[in-house]
Parts: sequence; structure tokens; C-alpha cells
Amino acid sequence: MTIQTTRLSDPAVRAFVTAVNNHDREGFMALLAPGATMADDGSDRDLADWVEREIFSTHGHIEVDNESNGGRALIARYANDTWGEMRTRWSFTVDDDGRISRFETGQA
Repeated sequence: MTIQTTRLSDPAVRAFVTAVNNHDREGFMALLAPGATMADDGSDRDLADWVEREIFSTHGHIEVDNESNGGRALIARYANDTWGEMRTRWSFTVDDDGRISRFETGQA
């Protein structure tokens, strides 16, 4: 059963999912702390390149099935125009100022 985005527990993660689903690149980038990093399937990636290729130029969309760790870990169905839909895991590190300093994703 999908969790409505508005009901996600962590405000930064909720804003992240909302920005992805609304294709709001500017809002998405504003959520990230300076120097933010990310990994996909256990390998660090260039954040700007990955976000463009996997989210914004391919119409990425996240449907959250489960959250844990205070809302900073998700199991979700992620879809984009390149890969179709897949079951994914997401984890987030959120700084004291509420901005995301790192996120990790990969197949679940």
C-alpha cells in the first residue's frame, strides 16, 4: 500500500519526494546541502549528472511503499522513462538545518 507523500514523516524527505514527483528541479536542488553526495547501487555518483539523467530528463517518479528510521529510509517503486518501474530503497542523511547532505538509492 502506497504512503501518500504528504504523510511521509521526515520533512526533508517529504520535500525530496514531492520535488521529484513534481519535476521541480529548482526545488529539488534547494533541498540539498552544499557539497551533498549520493550513491546508486553502492557506488558514489556525480550528483548533478545522476539527478539530470535519472530523474529530471527521464520524468522520474517515486511511490513510497514503506518508511523507517524516522522517515529517512524508504522502500519505493521508482519509475523513469529509461528503466521503467523498479522496487528501490532510499536512505537520507539530513543535516541539522534540514537539508539533505547525502542520499543513497538502489534496487531493493
